[in-house]
Amino acid sequence: MIFTARQIAGILNGTVEGNPDAQVSTVSKIEEGAPGSLSFLANPKYTDYIYTTKASAVIVGKDFKPQQPLNTTLIRVDDAYQSFAKLLEYYNKLNKDKKGREEQSYVSPSAKIGNNTYIGAFVYVGENAVIGDNTKLYPGTYIGDDVKVGANTTLFQGVKIYHGCVIGNDCTLHAGVVIGGDGFGFAPNAENNYSKVPQIGNVVIEDRVEIGANTTIDRATLGSTIIRKGVKLDNLIQIAHNVEIGENTVIAAQTGVAGSTKIGKNCMIGGQVGIIGHITIGDKVMIAAQSGIGSNLKDGEIVQGSPAFGVGEYKRSYVVFRKLPELNAKIAELEKKLKELKQATE
Repeated sequence: MIFTARQIAGILNGTVEGNPDAQVSTVSKIEEGAPGSLSFLANPKYTDYIYTTKASAVIVGKDFKPQQPLNTTLIRVDDAYQSFAKLLEYYNKLNKDKKGREEQSYVSPSAKIGNNTYIGAFVYVGENAVIGDNTKLYPGTYIGDDVKVGANTTLFQGVKIYHGCVIGNDCTLHAGVVIGGDGFGFAPNAENNYSKVPQIGNVVIEDRVEIGANTTIDRATLGSTIIRKGVKLDNLIQIAHNVEIGENTVIAAQTGVAGSTKIGKNCMIGGQVGIIGHITIGDKVMIAAQSGIGSNLKDGEIVQGSPAFGVGEYKRSYVVFRKLPELNAKIAELEKKLKELKQATE
């Protein structure tokens, strides 16, 4: 898509200084600007680049005063950074504004499809599934029987939603997400083997949830695995059966949460955290990356380490841990001196 400086200024409530018909079709960093690109200047550290950039237009603050001649068109706004972010959001929305049903997709006659939806090629929508208004199913998406997907939700390429699961409104599931695979339920039997425990529950994902690529959320053995409103999950996360994650909690990549654990509201969990099953984590808890959580955590706790404990105590302990070789050498030296003193007094 091609935009003129005049059109961009209109979107951002800005003013043009230079050629209002300057055309841009892409965005760039100011130091990497090329003809036909749009950039922005918000950090004073990058000011020098505005005099050498080849970008066709640059978004700047109204208070910017050039000290040298410019070879680009300026779009002056109140806040350059926020305006550029707003423009990216606008562009992203236009880019994803797909509608209609592509060939080679399958929708069960019993499924209910809302208005202004997009169903890409090789999408499968099962029996009695419900797809809300303005929802987008990108190519290769699988929607199982009796699945419900709310309005204004986007399921990117290759998302798989198993039967009976529920996805709320305004959600985004990135490529490769699997919702509702069987929980890891096996019981040892008399033949020294494992019998599979049927997983007959589902997954419920509430509104405004975003789930990163290749994250998996297992269906409950009984009842539901629940992801509450506003939760943000990074890529490559494993959420086990019957877990519940509270509103607005964020979890970084490669974290694993074992079965039946309850995580509270507004928590922040770093990458590569391991959380055992059947525990409760309170509200507003912060867990540092690579921590191992093996017991309940109270509201507001900040922990680190494996097994994790209070972050302040952890940092003090780490100072000592780093000095263990030095401390060991000092102990050996003291033992030697004590031995020598003992021999001298005998």
